[in-house]
Amino acid sequence: TCRKLAGCTLFITGASRGIGKAIALKAAKDGANIVIAAKTAEPHRTLPGTIYTAAEEIEAAGGKALPCIVNVREEQQIINAVEKAVKTFGGIDILVNNASAISLSGTLETETKKANLMMDVNVRGTYLTSKICLPHLRKSKNAHILNLSPPLNLNPIWFKNHCAYTISKYGMSMCVLGMAEEFRGEVAVNALWPKTAIYTAAMDMLGGSGVEKQCRKTDILADAAYCILTKPKSFTGNFVIDEALLREEGIKDFDVYAIAPGKTNLFLAGASQGFKEEKKSSQPKHKGPDGAKVNLESASAKPLSPVAETFKVIQGAISEEFVKAIQGVFLFELSGDDGGTWYIDLKTKGGSAGCGKPPVKADVVMSMSSADFVKMFTGKLKPTMAFMSGKLRISGNMALAMRLEKVLVQFSSKL
Repeated sequence: TCRKLAGCTLFITGASRGIGKAIALKAAKDGANIVIAAKTAEPHRTLPGTIYTAAEEIEAAGGKALPCIVNVREEQQIINAVEKAVKTFGGIDILVNNASAISLSGTLETETKKANLMMDVNVRGTYLTSKICLPHLRKSKNAHILNLSPPLNLNPIWFKNHCAYTISKYGMSMCVLGMAEEFRGEVAVNALWPKTAIYTAAMDMLGGSGVEKQCRKTDILADAAYCILTKPKSFTGNFVIDEALLREEGIKDFDVYAIAPGKTNLFLAGASQGFKEEKKSSQPKHKGPDGAKVNLESASAKPLSPVAETFKVIQGAISEEFVKAIQGVFLFELSGDDGGTWYIDLKTKGGSAGCGKPPVKADVVMSMSSADFVKMFTGKLKPTMAFMSGKLRISGNMALAMRLEKVLVQFSSKL
């Protein structure tokens, strides 16, 4: 095979682990030079990998590595690393802005220092690193900047649950918009974003144990990035979704990217990766003020309220094997008509469901309107969409929350 990135120099921020390192290793196989611009020089207490261990892996894969201590919040550290890169490898051909800070919290819950961190790393760090690399990139025959950031979509659902994070990631996307136009013909500038949650150490912290089964491997982003970075520089100003691009390139089997083949779903996509293009077929359901139509006529004729009716059916559907499989307790805080506190216990022997607090402490607390709850349990509203559109708020064990999708499939056949 032709080694398209042989001899190319890539400057990758946050390349000591995760997505940045995966992109570096893919390029290293071609014999590329990789500047590992990341801040982990000493082993972190919980996160694996330093710039030096990443450098060893890159060299082993066939590339040349230059580890540089770079916190993208510090302009001088970026300048020093860029100078060192040019001195070592003779120039810079590709910049990957991957370093990112994340806090998926509401406005009142986001500490100022967290907000500052996201703005500094995501927006300012990306902007400054691009600015400092650009004079060198303009001299390259196939210059590219690739930002790991989402398609710009001003639908409020992407802002309401984590406004600061969205602003900071959209800041990276706006760098793509502006610089692609500003340097058209000289440097290609594009964005890449995953369709599903991607399994990295950061995901472990966000999702809790078991989250990896819902995710794809970092390889899918590495393959998509490689595809973009080997295109001519006329390919610019694009907001690429990994799966869409790879499908265009003729890849059909996406199970190879799954941590647990056949299992990936988009449930966490709303939380961890945040943003999707609006073209998805499942989207238009939100167009009406109330989303999907509820079919409650049948339920309202009965003496029991729709929520009570639903719980009655759930109680009847709980089986021993179900309890064994799920091992979780769910508490529902419902608002609106027929609101109140309800629970499903799929942990205690035999399991139970009903009104009030569960017999043991809940692992997951879900808050939503009673009407949306009924829609969710009758299969008319996917938890994914409910979560991503802000109709469903979740606290507690995310991995267990995701297992609820499986629970619903079982229940909705009976409801």
